[in-house]
Amino acid sequence: MLKQLMLASALSLAATSVLAAEQDFELVNQTGYTISEVYVSPTGEKRWGEDILGKNTLSNRQSMDLTFDRSADACKWDLKVVYELDDETAEWQGFNLCKVSTITIFYDAESGETTAEYE
Repeated sequence: MLKQLMLASALSLAATSVLAAEQDFELVNQTGYTISEVYVSPTGEKRWGEDILGKNTLSNRQSMDLTFDRSADACKWDLKVVYELDDETAEWQGFNLCKVSTITIFYDAESGETTAEYE
């Protein structure tokens, strides 16, 4: 029975990775603040499109998986977040999401800067 469960889990993981788009990534909020809006757009687009959080928020120390349609072919994407507290925004351009699996954002209260690290 254990071997069957392990095989079923392995098949499930394989199916998930086949269905995943190359641009899928995890967004981690380490800013100390709640994020009320998140936008991603292919680099070079003039509009951000819809807020992907909808009515949800991304609290400090929470993360979310952003998944793309498998037909998405752009690798370079821009990211924008809006803070719930004061509607301040932070933006980044040109993340190569075909090579990035995690983006973690940080806020430095002393400098007033929001930064992003990726892997």
